[in-house]
Amino acid sequence: MFSAIMIFIGGAILLAKGAAWLVDGCASIARRLGIAPIVIGLTVVAFGTSAPELLVSVFSTLQGKTDVAIGNVAGSNIVNILLIIGVAAAIRPIEIKRETVWKQIPLALLSILIVLTLANDFFLTGRTVNSLDRIDGLILLIFFGVFLYYTANITRGEKWADTPEVMTLLKSIVYAVIGFLCLVIGGKLAVDGAVDIAHWVGLSERVIALTVVAIGTSLPELVTSAVASYKKHSDIAIGNAVGSNIFNVFWILGLSATIKPLPFSPLNSLDMIVAGAVTLALFIAAIIGKKFVIERRQGFVFIALYVIYLLFLFIN
Repeated sequence: MFSAIMIFIGGAILLAKGAAWLVDGCASIARRLGIAPIVIGLTVVAFGTSAPELLVSVFSTLQGKTDVAIGNVAGSNIVNILLIIGVAAAIRPIEIKRETVWKQIPLALLSILIVLTLANDFFLTGRTVNSLDRIDGLILLIFFGVFLYYTANITRGEKWADTPEVMTLLKSIVYAVIGFLCLVIGGKLAVDGAVDIAHWVGLSERVIALTVVAIGTSLPELVTSAVASYKKHSDIAIGNAVGSNIFNVFWILGLSATIKPLPFSPLNSLDMIVAGAVTLALFIAAIIGKKFVIERRQGFVFIALYVIYLLFLFIN
């Protein structure tokens, strides 16, 4: 038990340092190359911080632990919105671009609806067993390719509004690479330690996936978005969380299902529905009150909702 706690703490420290270096490196590269910050948040940072989810889901699929693979994605998407965006907004109100509100967030919601449609074969084909098969996985990967193409072309020519100190290109790349490696290693250590602790206290596999594993694999997004919010990089903070959710569904579930079909139980569908509901809540929060801003009070509401969600899981 003591060793598991120490592994978890060591992973968390690596995550904290890695997130700070990744944000600094990517933000500096974006400024030097004239790339819009939202594009960096939606792609480079989102891909880097989604690496733990990818590793966990792929290895879980190969080992036949499909509840962990699916629960990890659904749980991470819930964590990304309620906990991560909630914490980032509680630190500093998050300004969201119109493009993100009307396009990226709805795309994150659409990705979940697509998965629910593909996975629930009973309603479409009359099959007695629901699953994401290899064809479904390839369809999700195609959507992922379209998302990358779309992201590469949005906000073309948009510049950074501020002009803070910029590192040399080589130093920026070194910071980004080292930060990414720290996130991957730290995420793996944190998850391993957290899962050992969870097993020790007797949690079920599904609850472990939705809570401990989801929080563990989302620690990079949590720390990255919190640091980005503190440093006033709102686009990276929101883009990282929303981009990671799209990555989780199209890329991670798509790749996992392509490797090996994923049986989809009614509880898995319920988890994805909850993930869709909190995505819709983010969209509503962005257009009510102060428009295109997630305010501090909304951030605290998101955090409170996540605590209620955890209590519901543990009680049931």
